[in-house]
Amino acid sequence: MTAFTALLSGLIFGFGLILSGMANPAKVLGFLDLAGTWDPSLAFVMGGAILVGIAAFFIARKRTVSFLGGKMHLPTASDIDRRLITGGLVFGIGWGIAGFCPGPALVALGMGEMKALVFVAAMLGGMAIFEIAESLFTGKAPQRKKQR
Repeated sequence: MTAFTALLSGLIFGFGLILSGMANPAKVLGFLDLAGTWDPSLAFVMGGAILVGIAAFFIARKRTVSFLGGKMHLPTASDIDRRLITGGLVFGIGWGIAGFCPGPALVALGMGEMKALVFVAAMLGGMAIFEIAESLFTGKAPQRKKQR
């Protein structure tokens, strides 16, 4: 049932990105063009997503088991540190240059958008470079929590 739910969630997410135009980098860059012809539509999409997220977290905090019967894994970290700020800045620079962030890029890739193919390949390359640099500087590979 979990795989079916993941599939359904992904389909709904992808459909929403296409419907809202967020898989189109020109629309995203229009939102980021504050000094030019600013397109505020992305703010409404984000606002809608935030409202749904707030409601979902409100319900989730009161539960110990998910609707599918799995253990709840809610985020607990609230630290705002140098690494978070630096990562956010690097993410924002990439988003502003390409007009893609990871979710919409994967949707656009599925739609056959060649720019998305280049972006996803570069994103995976950047992730690999980070993994290598992290292991070189710390002497160990980054630890990940296992997902169920």
